[in-house]
Amino acid sequence: MNTRFTLSLDAMGGDHAPKMVVEGIEIACERFPDIDFLLFGDEKQLKPLLDACPRAKARSQIHHTDEAVQNETKAAVALRRGRNTSMRLAINAVKDGRAAGVISSGNTGALMAMGKFVLKMLPGIDRPAIATYFPTQRGDSVMLDLGANVECDERNLVQFAVMGEVFARNVLGVQQPSIGLLNVGVEGFKGNDAVRAAHDILRESTLPIKFHGFVEGDDIGLGTVDVVVTDGFTGNIALKTTEGTAKMVAFFLKQALTGSFMAKLGGLLARPALNVLRTRMDPRRYNGAMLVGLNGICVKSHGSTDEIGFATAIGVTANLVNGQFNERIKEDMGGINIDQSAAEVA
Repeated sequence: MNTRFTLSLDAMGGDHAPKMVVEGIEIACERFPDIDFLLFGDEKQLKPLLDACPRAKARSQIHHTDEAVQNETKAAVALRRGRNTSMRLAINAVKDGRAAGVISSGNTGALMAMGKFVLKMLPGIDRPAIATYFPTQRGDSVMLDLGANVECDERNLVQFAVMGEVFARNVLGVQQPSIGLLNVGVEGFKGNDAVRAAHDILRESTLPIKFHGFVEGDDIGLGTVDVVVTDGFTGNIALKTTEGTAKMVAFFLKQALTGSFMAKLGGLLARPALNVLRTRMDPRRYNGAMLVGLNGICVKSHGSTDEIGFATAIGVTANLVNGQFNERIKEDMGGINIDQSAAEVA
């Protein structure tokens, strides 16, 4: 049985907040009866929304603030001047032990900066990374980092591998996830120094992990491995390329099925199959990227998501809390000495 716990929510973060936040709670309440919520935001806006959502109202407590981090605010400015914003107060609730995790659809840079400042880093982790899961031909895979760190050394990549493996076990339910390092080829001599060094450390590691080796860009969609590890620069480009390709395919498919009478008839006949495809590719089903490495559960919801997507982010957070995600990372990081391993393979 899952233990009852509380999540803190930045109720004012996101393009459609606070409406989608409250309605997302209403949806999540049915699946997660053991979660309570602390809502940080404008009480005048939140109260009527909760009145219209009885399940959410019964399990939510409003903490009023009329300040919020804007999308265009720089991270450093938000950190200095945003002490009373809904985002900062929601993060503080995790630090203070009033909540087991925090969710925000707001400014990613500000969330990263505030989260790192308030929650600090887990022991053995140098930098946080953004991790999320997405569909592949074999199921779902995890990829990190997706933009938190433009440049990474071998230490960072090895840490990302450990955290990604724990994420895949707790969120995707994979008992022994396979791990791959994204590279320009699968041969051992390819790639930069950091990628090759990380490869050697993971290959020689005594951790009970399933290290596949190098993977290439096309392996992401194929689902060759359960966890794809890369630096934030490459990961963000790969993610945005994948999203853009999916939109392009949807656009071409719509054109092809509406171009003529026969095409429309074919589209009508194919509607059940297209609905299955639409559901499989629905980005709301994959909403909720964790800032892994922080000493507290912190999940970033997409800024433009709706209530369904936000409910998904709540589910991701719940799985991380129930799976004692950070405790598992501490255990695994305690089983590897990156400096010693690097010296051994040098």
